[in-house]
Amino acid sequence: MEALRTAVDAPEAELAAEEPAAAEEPTQEQEPASKARTGRVGVVLVSHSKAVAESVAALAGALLGSVEPPPLAVAGGTPDGGIGTSAELITAAARSVDEGQGVAVLCDMGSAVLTVKSLLGEEPSQLPEGARIVDAPFLEGAVAIALTSAIGGDLDAVLAAAEDARGYRKR
Repeated sequence: MEALRTAVDAPEAELAAEEPAAAEEPTQEQEPASKARTGRVGVVLVSHSKAVAESVAALAGALLGSVEPPPLAVAGGTPDGGIGTSAELITAAARSVDEGQGVAVLCDMGSAVLTVKSLLGEEPSQLPEGARIVDAPFLEGAVAIALTSAIGGDLDAVLAAAEDARGYRKR
């Protein structure tokens, strides 16, 4: 959480200064930046309830302040609007946020976790390459992964931020 606090507390000028400057034409030894990094880590929030997933996404987005939100989608409930989880909704959400840097999938509980694990275990996987399940509390994890992705963290940094959120003590 300390890394997230530092990033959020940093003035926007510092965040902009950390972004790579406009590069000169790449030499033969250098790869163009667009090939090295095509986007940000995608975020998918999976809940048994569409309303819960959308509310957590809205709160995470609001807490970003002026930081541009990451590619984020929700997969809440079933296709008919009921309570439950849907492999089809999860797959569609993950594909919609895939920018080539991996997709962090955060689940609320139980069958949502099992559904994502089964999608990751299929050959070939139904989820985009680099999709990973996140082990974190739903709300705190959503804020941590959204912020870390938004500021350009790679998949390992996004997962580490979620792990940090899981261990954050409230007393």
